[in-house]
Amino acid sequence: MLQLHTSTPDRDQVVETMITLTHLSNLDRAIIAGPDSTELYAALRRRGFVRVGLPSPFRLRKAICAVGLITAGDSFAKFEMALAQVAPLLGNTATVAVLISSNESGLALKIRKRLEQLGFRIEAGVRCHQGLVLSARRQGFAQIARAA
Repeated sequence: MLQLHTSTPDRDQVVETMITLTHLSNLDRAIIAGPDSTELYAALRRRGFVRVGLPSPFRLRKAICAVGLITAGDSFAKFEMALAQVAPLLGNTATVAVLISSNESGLALKIRKRLEQLGFRIEAGVRCHQGLVLSARRQGFAQIARAA
């Protein structure tokens, strides 16, 4: 389990990796979901990212986000639940970073395949002390949506 609630070098490494891979800036809207989303949300807020949020069923107007950050934990089911919360809020050229805390390579392959099915292209994968961070960018999704 990811432990983001204390200021540790491991936690800082994960947050920095996700920021770097997604090119997240203070001007970007970002949505965070997954088992450890509140800890990641708090860490980003402490760093000055004010346009980050958690999925809410009570949100009336859905803002389009440029970045999605997902903490998948150690199971594909947790990833699927988090992705279902994040995907409707992402823009046509959004970037997603997924933290996989399991060392199981099969989980990373399943996540990669699912992201590719949604029109994302994997750009990078970085191994951290807490697990693996995959980065993917949605490209050409507007053309796919119009064709469908």
